[in-house]
Amino acid sequence: MSPGTDDLRAAVAAGVVTEAQAARLLALAQERADARAGLAPGDEPFELFRGFNEVFIVTGLAILATGWVGLAGLWLGLTGGTAGSLQARAALVGLAGAGVLWLLSEYFVRRRRMVGPAVALSMLWAANAVLALTAALAEPFMVARADYASLPLPLALATGAASLHWLRFRVPFGVAVVALGTFATALVLAATRSGTPGSLSDLFLLSAGGPFAWITLVLGLAAFALALAFDLSDPHRVTRRAAQGFWLHVVAAPMLVNTVALTLLAQGTAPSQGLLGLFLALVALVAVVIDRRSFLIAGAGYAVALAGAVLGGEGAAWTVLALGVTLLLLGAFWERTRAALLRPFAGWPPLRRLPPIA
Repeated sequence: MSPGTDDLRAAVAAGVVTEAQAARLLALAQERADARAGLAPGDEPFELFRGFNEVFIVTGLAILATGWVGLAGLWLGLTGGTAGSLQARAALVGLAGAGVLWLLSEYFVRRRRMVGPAVALSMLWAANAVLALTAALAEPFMVARADYASLPLPLALATGAASLHWLRFRVPFGVAVVALGTFATALVLAATRSGTPGSLSDLFLLSAGGPFAWITLVLGLAAFALALAFDLSDPHRVTRRAAQGFWLHVVAAPMLVNTVALTLLAQGTAPSQGLLGLFLALVALVAVVIDRRSFLIAGAGYAVALAGAVLGGEGAAWTVLALGVTLLLLGAFWERTRAALLRPFAGWPPLRRLPPIA
């Protein structure tokens, strides 16, 4: 019997804590230990499936959703009617789907505490809300004419629905869904109030003069700040807050890289490419300091996609090669690099809230 258990038994006997409180403390300690079980010192916890049964259930959810969408589409198409009646029936279908998904979440997330099905149900809940609310509230004829003035309201309501699901079930992936919904709503709202540049990539250039680049940058910084707040509240990465920080970093990194990298790549000059290299080095430095590989891999992966789309040819090849070499070196020497960066500042109080050096 461990000393921790002995202490809790003594505390119960002395009336310091109740038996129920002691049981919850033991459960919390076991959960914290399990979160890092099997991980090398300094590794970053990540769990998507706890077993093949979760893969089996996620497959079932995907097939169920496909069948539901197919039957709903057939029913809406066969019944016909006016645009208003179709929107009402679409809303009814979405409401029924929301009820089914909520009950499934109660069972698989709240009761069974499954990881993979929780992620799948968060995605399905958000997708159902977007489709149903858009069908019920948007104007299809306006959308067909590239007039998106009717889309911000359903997107905002769908983001609110995703927030409600996250508040109830606390699925870490759900906070990333809420962040993406906020981003989509802000972009569509900006598109309805300002003209858009000629090409899609021009939307996110700081030189384009529109709000899209700044929206992406500001929301990326906000997502990163929230992710960092989750991380600082759990430096050992053993609670659900750290998992929420993980997914927010995955969302924040592409947002931050998108605007800066596109703006620099579009200039096509050697100095701009040098600045891009410095910016990506800064991203890597921040990722190492806060001990978040997810932030770096999401940002680097997005940079690779941008380089291939914007540069092409030899420039893209050299960029991708350099990023690949950098990621391999950091993966091999992550802890040594982090220790070399942080040990000179070991006495600085803010660093005490970062993960300890292995």
